[in-house]
Amino acid sequence: MKSIFLIMLVMLLTPAATFDSDNTNRLDKAGAITKPGCKSKCGNLIVPYPFGIGLGSGCSTDNSLSSWFDVNCDTSFDPPRAFLGTTNIQIYKISESHMHIATSIVSKCYGPTGDLTALTSIYIDLKTSPYTFSNLNTFTVIGCDDPAMMVGPDEKLYGFSCVSVCPQDNAYDCSGNGCCQIQLSKGLQYYRAEFDSGNHTEAMSFDHCSYAFLGEKASFKFFGASDLSDPTFLNRTVESVPILLDWVIRNQSCSETQKSNTSKCQSNAFCVDSDSGRGGYTCSCNQGFEGNPYLSPGCQDMDECADPNKNVCEEICINTLGSYKCSCPHGYYGDGKKNSQGCIAKTSEFPVIKFGLGIGFGFLAIMMGTGILYITIKRRKLIKQRERFFRKNGGVLLAQQMASSSRGVESSTKIFTVEELEKATNNYAADKIVGRGGFGMVYKGVLPDDRVVAVKKARIVDEKQVGQFINEVVILSQVNHRHVVKLLGCCLENEIPLLVYEFVPNGTLFHHIHNNRGLEWLSLENRLRIATESAGALAYLHGAASIPVIHRDVKSTNILLDENYVSKISDFGASRLVPIDQTQVTTLVQGTLGYLDPEYLHTSRLTPKSDVYSFGVVLAELLTGRMPLLLESEEDKTLATQFVMAAQENQLFHILEPRVMREGSSEQLKAAGELVRRCLSLNGEKRPTMYEVAVELEVIRNNGK
Repeated sequence: MKSIFLIMLVMLLTPAATFDSDNTNRLDKAGAITKPGCKSKCGNLIVPYPFGIGLGSGCSTDNSLSSWFDVNCDTSFDPPRAFLGTTNIQIYKISESHMHIATSIVSKCYGPTGDLTALTSIYIDLKTSPYTFSNLNTFTVIGCDDPAMMVGPDEKLYGFSCVSVCPQDNAYDCSGNGCCQIQLSKGLQYYRAEFDSGNHTEAMSFDHCSYAFLGEKASFKFFGASDLSDPTFLNRTVESVPILLDWVIRNQSCSETQKSNTSKCQSNAFCVDSDSGRGGYTCSCNQGFEGNPYLSPGCQDMDECADPNKNVCEEICINTLGSYKCSCPHGYYGDGKKNSQGCIAKTSEFPVIKFGLGIGFGFLAIMMGTGILYITIKRRKLIKQRERFFRKNGGVLLAQQMASSSRGVESSTKIFTVEELEKATNNYAADKIVGRGGFGMVYKGVLPDDRVVAVKKARIVDEKQVGQFINEVVILSQVNHRHVVKLLGCCLENEIPLLVYEFVPNGTLFHHIHNNRGLEWLSLENRLRIATESAGALAYLHGAASIPVIHRDVKSTNILLDENYVSKISDFGASRLVPIDQTQVTTLVQGTLGYLDPEYLHTSRLTPKSDVYSFGVVLAELLTGRMPLLLESEEDKTLATQFVMAAQENQLFHILEPRVMREGSSEQLKAAGELVRRCLSLNGEKRPTMYEVAVELEVIRNNGK
């Protein structure tokens, strides 16, 4: 192992980012960076030949100093870190003649009473290497009344001894007032720093530690007294102040390699003698060439014309080998350079170029003006069209309805634009369809704030459907219940009106009862829970909402289940508001066969008990797992009729779903069956209210626990 030893202090805290290599861009643009098959990067560090990644990999130079050009890439760090040969010296940067390595700091610290608590020292031995410490480094001491020195390999001073004292007038600088700096001489290959004894008692109140380190002068900035008490000074300095090394390719001069024909410099490159005082040389590309001067075929011609910053041509740039030349276009004379006489038009010829440019720019201006005018007219037409759609889709009616309601639309209700909903649903793509509402399709969408929503869109626009649309907005704006689907907003400026709801991901109760038989979660307890939640929501609509609401289309497809299988009542397109002083509303019959209240069907008188009948059918679906319309049966066409007859003939247990029979007690199932029978009574006055249904369901649930 090469002689590099760190005593008491091993390269402190390594920075995460590397320094940019000043020759990296040129190596990337022309020629190879490394030998064939060799890696060019270790973490963020580019490693160009004659350096090579891997100990003994053969990727570095093949001279007697090759082991010093090997780079050990330690991948146990993230990102990986590069170390010099077999040492623990981390490399930050490699350039044509310099290398930046991690610095180390010698420290001397004191306790509250002035006792010495910590003392470190360090040395780096590069005597057998192609590296010397650059004279661009300085030996720096930070602290008060603590002298530090650089010692040579024979325990003699290099002549570098620095004493830093703290001034009484607080005039801190690096001339010895809190900071002392000594410039290095050329050719040094050994570095050892240590503190001498000093009197630190008068500085204990503000300076607990003194530091000494070697590092690049240009990278260090002294901030005065604040550095003496700054606990981050050590880490900050290690992370920002590297040691700068000079390196050579081998320990011969350029003239010696020329005589022996052993130069490592390839084509279009020249040899540069090192001025470090230790001999050796490096290679550099000739003017106008770029690439790696150590690898065949050598440096390549640089195309100065490809980069405006590398040529001074005013008009035409012509690349030449190692250079370029400027030229003027036809009809001009001059040298083509960027000056007042670069290219001058010949007055005897017609200014074809200027004339052509004038015609071209004039035509372009006309086209741009026409385009802007077209866009403006089209935008005005679009605005008028959207205003027409707003009126057609009931915007005025909606405003009147909201004004006459007691609460109006909640502040969370938003008016969406056409563009927002088109983007959210990918232009209403077929794969975004999640179901059908009372008057149209329902699409899944994602808003810019990542909220998932359901967008309800009508298929056909007519006056009846506009009324249903406005009705649903008005109804849902009055309702705030955790088991009622939340209306987020609407859009009226499209040809087809749109409603935006919270997205309820687990589909309809109908789907889970009839299409997903055997699901583990659909236990009797969960069936009764869903029924209780839905009954509570309907009871709220009938009696606790600001204006009573009759849903008029209660069915299992209008009961949605969220991600936790919690129920939410949806689809209020057919619902009606009931004046507080009335108990019924006379209206056209509307609803779904199998769920429709027979009394409402014959009398056209809509009451809250109509919802109770429809809910009784849903409850029968939950208990039996059967469809509301039994087309295969000739005697009993509906589930409601079949359930009531089974209950009256004491045959209830014959139609209940087997799983319900297994999980429920006899008393619990009889109570549930009796409740369904009462809800399905043909006489509305004999049916319980939705509030009574919700209370009885809660009692039935508790009896099963």
